[in-house]
Amino acid sequence: MTRPHRYSDEEGFTLVEIMVVVAIIGLLTTFVVLNVLPSQDKAMREKARADIATLQQAIEMYRIDNMTFPRTEDGLQALVTPPSTLARPDRYRSGGYIQKLPRDPWGNPYQYTFPGTRGRFDIFSFGADGREGGEGNDADIGNWE
Repeated sequence: MTRPHRYSDEEGFTLVEIMVVVAIIGLLTTFVVLNVLPSQDKAMREKARADIATLQQAIEMYRIDNMTFPRTEDGLQALVTPPSTLARPDRYRSGGYIQKLPRDPWGNPYQYTFPGTRGRFDIFSFGADGREGGEGNDADIGNWE
């Protein structure tokens, strides 16, 4: 004769065991978030600095070939396609000075002014907030740093 199956004999986890596991997962998640997110913000700022350095070199090459810097109105697009205001379009480098204009790590276009307020010309990103000024991750990043 077989014994009827009883619920009290079943294997499983108690509510206390499940709560302990959830608490441990929560602590691990908190640890990862607190240690990884600041690194991501720092990486984004470093990427912006690297992009700005590349754009700065391209502007210098433009100046060497064309004897002047691009105008503010022409912007960084002058590195990809020749502006219509060039005095000597035949001096413009075939293929441009950069293949494609990058966007800053927050998805916004880089800004350019000539003459610059902090140097001969300024190339900059408004930072995470996309607005002028700010502190921390929202601070402007430019070729003056």
